[in-house]
Amino acid sequence: MRTEIISNDKLKGRAIAGTYVVLLAWDFAKSATTQRKDLLGFAIERTEFNGNAVVEKYWMKGIKRFKNKDKGLPAGTPVPTSEHPFQSFQWSDYTAKHSTDYLYRIVPAYGTSKLIELHEGDALAIEITTEAVMGNAPAASTSGVRHDLFFNRGVIGSQAYAREFGNAEPDPNNPFSKEMVWLSRGLFEALISFLNLAKNERFGLRAAVYEFHYQPVANAFAKAAEAGADVKIVYDAESSYKEENEKTIQRAGLDMIGAVIPRTVTEGIRHNKFIVLIFDEKPIAVWTGSTNISAGGIFGHSNVGHVVWDETTAQAYLEYWTRLSQNLTSTKIRPLNKAATPLPQGKPPKNTITPVFSPRDAKDQNDSLEWYADLMASAKKIMCITIAFNLDEVFQNVIQLENDVLRYIVKDDNLGDNEIIGQDKDVLFAAGSYFGEHSLFNFLRERDNPLNSNDYIHNKFMLIDPLGTDPVVVTGSANFSRPSQRINDENMLVIRGDTRIADIYFGEFLRIFDHHYARYVSRLLSQNDTSDPNAGYLKETDEWTDSHFNAESYKAKRRKYFVTG
Repeated sequence: MRTEIISNDKLKGRAIAGTYVVLLAWDFAKSATTQRKDLLGFAIERTEFNGNAVVEKYWMKGIKRFKNKDKGLPAGTPVPTSEHPFQSFQWSDYTAKHSTDYLYRIVPAYGTSKLIELHEGDALAIEITTEAVMGNAPAASTSGVRHDLFFNRGVIGSQAYAREFGNAEPDPNNPFSKEMVWLSRGLFEALISFLNLAKNERFGLRAAVYEFHYQPVANAFAKAAEAGADVKIVYDAESSYKEENEKTIQRAGLDMIGAVIPRTVTEGIRHNKFIVLIFDEKPIAVWTGSTNISAGGIFGHSNVGHVVWDETTAQAYLEYWTRLSQNLTSTKIRPLNKAATPLPQGKPPKNTITPVFSPRDAKDQNDSLEWYADLMASAKKIMCITIAFNLDEVFQNVIQLENDVLRYIVKDDNLGDNEIIGQDKDVLFAAGSYFGEHSLFNFLRERDNPLNSNDYIHNKFMLIDPLGTDPVVVTGSANFSRPSQRINDENMLVIRGDTRIADIYFGEFLRIFDHHYARYVSRLLSQNDTSDPNAGYLKETDEWTDSHFNAESYKAKRRKYFVTG
């Protein structure tokens, strides 16, 4: 959900709400020159409502504080923004609850660090309701199709985990432990709930999976079969995951009831992670996204489970599943996938869902990846992309262009020698990282991710002008790589015009990007021995505003774009 631009004599702004994230963006309503003088930042107050009744009201907190104020606080202690204001023109609330009414007040803070003057009369008040996790609420989707979205936490190396759990080792064998529930953030629970919908003989499940070695999920498939549902699972029986997959299948007894079909083609990887739900022999929904059926996929690195309740989309996935179940080689299945899901000329039509199945391109062709690159190039203000492995040259060519589009890239690791993103200051790159010992003053030490080898980013999605009126969301299993289009089993969805989906994905992207950007920059400075001992503290004067009003700075564009869309 997003508000219109709300304004008073001093400020203007709006809110964009996902399920568990609320982005606030604001700017000065008039000339900024006088309002910037002695501005220390902005305090933000949040009020939660249940109907007309106030549930709670308090100043939001941050970790950055003034260096010479509140000395002696333990590292990582959150402090109220009424005393240590946010020095930015946008801020995201990552503690919001879904389906909840909130009132945010953005209050300018002037004066000095130890004599702060909150200009309450200039406060901008914005009301917003967060999205429901289940997208079947009235008017939940602009396209008329229900989408349910579930993002895991994806950031075990975080201040929140360090504070809450003391960097304890998570137990993958206990998904209901407090650490694992926090890491899941509803993803595991949603996956089990989706499988539990297949509760009798009127239902069926058709799954295609790469990693299939998290026992509680395999057991949920077996439970559905025991209840009478028709369960069939195409699984990877060729890669290094084969042994773990088959042990998990055997422990669940899925092999004994004929519920599994090994996919043994040797070319590429069998990389899908989707489940079709069938009712009375008709496909009614599909679970897709980037989440492998593993402890690391569900609880470790960042992932999404995306449910589409649309018979046409589900039917397309069921037909794709049927091709996979026949164990067709890339050569045989490639033309069938391409015919079933042809790429549109240019962008897909407005308010549509376009599935794209792989393998589809010939070994010497790059049509699909170039089409995705063209989508990227169509962005007018904002483009966001997650990269789990390699950044292909077709995307590098778009990212290197000198223009005023904010291009956000978050990648699991550093850029390789052949991954070149150019020098445009509007290109923002972050690699996965965490704060180790003495990484940043005033911050707690964080821990690594023990659940994965690819530690941080596993999402595979791209957003084109997500804050505009006609956003495009590309999401699924494919890593935006040439093998993902030529030889791998993959599925993607291209969703155009659904602002609810865009709002949720954008909020989650910012959560992951901002998290890793701070840690990535801190790590670079430390490696170059150029760390700023004051980097973990707020500025004592209004100098922090300079970059936000420097036309050459990405912060100036962000200040404008996030408010105007």
